[in-house]
Amino acid sequence: GVVAPEVVERALIRSRAQLDYPGVQRALDASTSSSQADEMPALLARIGTLRAEQERARGGLSLGRPEQEVVPDGDGWRLAFRAPLPVEDHNAQISLLTGMAAAGIMLDGGIGVLRTMPAADEAALRRLRHQALALGVDWPAGAGYGDVLAGLDRTQPRVAAFLAAATSLFRGAAWTPFVGAPPEQPNHGAVGAPYAHVTAPLRRLVDRYGLEIAVALHAGYDVPAWVRSALSSLGDVMASAARRAAAVDRACTDLVEATVLEHRVGEVFDGVALDRDTVQLRDPAVVADCDGADLPEGEPVRVRLVVADPTTRTVRFAIAG
Repeated sequence: GVVAPEVVERALIRSRAQLDYPGVQRALDASTSSSQADEMPALLARIGTLRAEQERARGGLSLGRPEQEVVPDGDGWRLAFRAPLPVEDHNAQISLLTGMAAAGIMLDGGIGVLRTMPAADEAALRRLRHQALALGVDWPAGAGYGDVLAGLDRTQPRVAAFLAAATSLFRGAAWTPFVGAPPEQPNHGAVGAPYAHVTAPLRRLVDRYGLEIAVALHAGYDVPAWVRSALSSLGDVMASAARRAAAVDRACTDLVEATVLEHRVGEVFDGVALDRDTVQLRDPAVVADCDGADLPEGEPVRVRLVVADPTTRTVRFAIAG
């Protein structure tokens, strides 16, 4: 799992197999239950497992954040959290490995743009412990959050909900350009090391600049002027784009939640108090405000749906009397 000396060069490739995650997972499962082993999935799993061990050793963690999905339910629809496949986690480790190698090249070369984030604070950890208790997720005394997250069975609905809540640990992420001296805080709290975005240049602008920097530094020539001139504003550009993307994503989720619950106003649901005025339902997978209540943080609660309006994308609950 240790990184060998990196090589950065331009190449032209062609995707011949047209792989997807479910197909690779099936091939990996078949390779562990028969003699007809497919070398690529098995190698990916081995590297991914070794890199995950390295990650925990340096204090990093991967959430394997669940996706909120709209799934068929009889004649209607419902919301659910989808746990990632193991092969998705393995592939994520390859991406992290690449970004860490790129960050090292940038720091050694004295120019680059890092993806930085402070470590989780105590208030966020305390809230997450409450949620673990309420959701029935085991958090042994003295165990760190990285150890707890690494040992979870992500196929369980309550664990999917817990992982969604665990995203609150990570605040203050930024794209941090530098020329000369490195940033005062160069690390990414979840990675546990310096890290740069370089693996998705078709969908993420900053990766195009990061790749050009890595290629130039590795080859020993000057970083192009068009890259240097953009660095000072690149962090702000990326932050603005990320805010817009998050707002669109949240608006879409709010609309689906309101639509799914529109005809259930007045019903009582079991949930978990995330904080004094926010509740997370067990089923469906909804997180919403709870009016007029000082909720017992981290405790199970019963709440009544009072508003579910798709036109305003609003869902609100009140404590059930």
